[in-house]
Amino acid sequence: MPTLVVLGVLVVLVLVLAQVWTEVLWYDQLGFLQVLRTEWGTRAILFVLGFLLMAGAVAASLSWGYRSRPVYAPSTQEQQNLDQYREAIEPLRRLVMIVGPAVLGLFAGAAASQQWQTVQLWMHGGKVGKTDPQYGIDLGFYLFTLPGLRFVVSFLMAVTVLAGIAGLATQYLYGGLRIGGQRGSTPRTTRAARVHLAVIGAVLMLLIAANYWLDRYSILTKAGAKFEGASFTDVHAVIPSKAILAGIAIFVAVTFILTAVRGNWRLPAIGVGLMVVAAIAVGGIYPAVVQRFQVQPNQQDREAEYIKRNIDATLSAYDLENVETSEYKANVTAEAGALRQDADTTASIRLLDPQIVSPSFKQLEQIRAFYHFPETLSVDRYEVNGESRDTVIAVRELDLSGLDAQQRNWTNDSTVYTHGFGVVAAFGNTTAGRGAPNFWEGGIPSTGEMGQYEPRIYFSPRAPQYSIVGAPEGTKAWELDYPDDKSGGAVNTTFPTQTVSAGPSIGNPWNQLLYALKFGSEQILFSNRVTDASQILYDRDPRERVQKVAPYLTLDGRVYPAVVDGRVKWIIDGYTTSDEYPYSALRSLEEATTDSITETSTTIQALQPKNVNYIRNSVKATVDAYDGSVDLYAWDTDDPVLTAWSKVFPTSLQPMSAIDGALMSHIRYPEDLFKVQRNLLSQYHVTDPGQFFSGNDFWANPADPTKSNVTVPQPPYYLTLKMPDQDAARFSLMSSFIPNGSGARNVLTGYLAVDAEAGNEAGKPSADYGKLRLLELPRDSTVPGPGQVNNNFTSDPVVSNELNILGRGDSKVVRGNLLTLPVGGGLLYVQPVYVQAASGTTFPLLQRVLVAFGDNIGFADTLDGALDQVFGGDSGADAGDAGTAPGTDTGASPSPTPSPETGGGTDASARADLEAALQAANKAIQDGQAALATGDFTAYGQAQKSLDAAIDAAIAAEARLNPEP
Repeated sequence: MPTLVVLGVLVVLVLVLAQVWTEVLWYDQLGFLQVLRTEWGTRAILFVLGFLLMAGAVAASLSWGYRSRPVYAPSTQEQQNLDQYREAIEPLRRLVMIVGPAVLGLFAGAAASQQWQTVQLWMHGGKVGKTDPQYGIDLGFYLFTLPGLRFVVSFLMAVTVLAGIAGLATQYLYGGLRIGGQRGSTPRTTRAARVHLAVIGAVLMLLIAANYWLDRYSILTKAGAKFEGASFTDVHAVIPSKAILAGIAIFVAVTFILTAVRGNWRLPAIGVGLMVVAAIAVGGIYPAVVQRFQVQPNQQDREAEYIKRNIDATLSAYDLENVETSEYKANVTAEAGALRQDADTTASIRLLDPQIVSPSFKQLEQIRAFYHFPETLSVDRYEVNGESRDTVIAVRELDLSGLDAQQRNWTNDSTVYTHGFGVVAAFGNTTAGRGAPNFWEGGIPSTGEMGQYEPRIYFSPRAPQYSIVGAPEGTKAWELDYPDDKSGGAVNTTFPTQTVSAGPSIGNPWNQLLYALKFGSEQILFSNRVTDASQILYDRDPRERVQKVAPYLTLDGRVYPAVVDGRVKWIIDGYTTSDEYPYSALRSLEEATTDSITETSTTIQALQPKNVNYIRNSVKATVDAYDGSVDLYAWDTDDPVLTAWSKVFPTSLQPMSAIDGALMSHIRYPEDLFKVQRNLLSQYHVTDPGQFFSGNDFWANPADPTKSNVTVPQPPYYLTLKMPDQDAARFSLMSSFIPNGSGARNVLTGYLAVDAEAGNEAGKPSADYGKLRLLELPRDSTVPGPGQVNNNFTSDPVVSNELNILGRGDSKVVRGNLLTLPVGGGLLYVQPVYVQAASGTTFPLLQRVLVAFGDNIGFADTLDGALDQVFGGDSGADAGDAGTAPGTDTGASPSPTPSPETGGGTDASARADLEAALQAANKAIQDGQAALATGDFTAYGQAQKSLDAAIDAAIAAEARLNPEP
């Protein structure tokens, strides 16, 4: 039996080490062991303190109750009835008095350890330099100290209550507390029981008083019906009532002490009753009276001061104090030459929709089924041939699910298929091959304008759970590098573990045992491919790696790649948050960042579901796709929360000056922060308290009109544009606003853009990075909103006619992102239109461009052609080849539909001609996509000529059937 116990203990110990020690190895290899030590050390200390406080208090209460029990025999019937319970418990009494407190202590210790971040911020937080408007206390008290104090008071209250329950039960069971006796008699206690219970009661009352006192400060973050923070009633009734109740609780605590000394329970009973009455009268009725008779008759005036506090605090907490707001009297009538001043913006209009073109990337650049592109691609900007170009970019990741079943085994999964290969980049505003993405970097090996870089992708969101890489020198390579027909089907490689560290060493038997247990793979112990030179790569998702080394950050929902200094880097934005900023508006991060992309995408996520009233983009993080190294850069050095965490983890953050120019040129303004800010600005663009109270000028973010079954907001879009007060176009993030309310008109009321470009390749930060510009349209605006524009596109007879023709049969029309740009003195809408096969091999190809300015609509093969239709054939925009559909002359201005044939014959012949033309169009689409899939661009060009001819014939036949214009 002892041998089995020892073996069992050893097995448990090894299993625990398999999880614990491997974490130590992971953090140590990555250079962030201090983070693990600090977190685990803090958790351990809090666990021990919580365990000792709870277990010690409960055990002491049980022990005192038992040791102070009366020694005489039971005299009442009640006590005689309890005697059987005492006899039943007696054999287990010692065990209960040890195990019970220990179990409660374990729960308490676990709960206390969860508050390690609260305690660390309390210990290291400092002053903010701003004070709250009610008490004049530095905001650091609310952000750092108050949460710590509330945790301590709440924990001690739980300890006191449980110790009191334990003491009360023990005293009752063993006769120290007697409830029976004559009818109407009060409970009686022995002197020891009286002291025991009275002291616990006094401690509880003091803690309740402390809790009431802290409530006076916490009320500054209270959520109200119209705004957050203390209102008129709170300031003039609730806060004073909390102070009164705190005083009463202290008085009641004194009565308990007197009872312990003098032996009369009447005083504390009266005191508790007084406290209950006061809580109802002072804490409930009095504030209700003030609200009803002082506030409600004059609510707008009474609340004006406190609404102003809420507005000022919200703008400060969400970094919205410096929004540049200007009135924009947008034109709705297009005039020739109106775009001349905005030619650089129109030349950069992005027609490649990153939410739609992923299938095209897969068909044209996936190469093998075990490679993968995300369903939502990333938008970035790169300097190509000396010119900054908006780019849609994706990493060719490894995806083991693309392997055939017979290829799936431990050797292949863990040692052969270990990494993806290269990036693929296409221009955002041009196309090639009759609507296919115009790739300027792609292929395997990677070729194009990107220059030399390390293409191997060992760390990515879809990387395998773990891979074992590396082999002794002179050993034949077995890791698949990339497919290659000239090398017998594949080129193999070996990760250079002798010079590069990407994961913990697995070269010794002890580590092999631990990792075999961790991943449940006995092959790690017995495989010949696990050698002295081997490293094991795991936790390979960039988001997961950053979250582990920076547990205090809330991470942006999008992780995007960039080629920086010859390496592929994943860039992640990190936020510091709080829900303790006085008077600031409270927002759910999940609700504020949910849009049509996060609602339907599996790769882009909304932020975690927690409520905050303070947020800063304080950290920029990168993960190297080759060796997995993580770098954290302190981006917002004025953030007091980040300052506190930099004291907790003094070696984990690098200064902003460590960011070189190549990385700086790809850092951008984060999407989720912009979503939260636009959510706030839908209300907090109103800074007058009276107007804010009425809410008549509140806005909303329009629903995405391209998603028929989704009613969540339209996402913000990255694109290069020039705001009215800017001298040149800049890489920006934009969104629009419409009036709030279900019955409101879908017209534009506001347009928000932020300069998203952090700096250039010379390493010079942009002075305007993060500058929010808000255009407010007149209150009687007639500029169509996205919903109206989408309806205008759909209901236009010319547009709908051709879209119906393009979408008939085995074809499908997909309309891309609806972009909004402030150009030509108004607001221009641009939407790419893609066509793809409805089944089989399907991938979208750009075929048309929709443009709207006011109520004017353009629909053509090219962006230039659509602009010329809207602006009378003289847009004044020198867009070059922007938006050129393949095989179409740049700058052409085709009519949306050819003139109908005259003398077209009978309806029957027209229907026959239409059917024949549609069949020819479907065949041309199928032939074209099949040709693209095989890389036969000659056949593809012939198919597109056939498609154009078929469409022209179909339009002509349709016009004969419906001669009305």
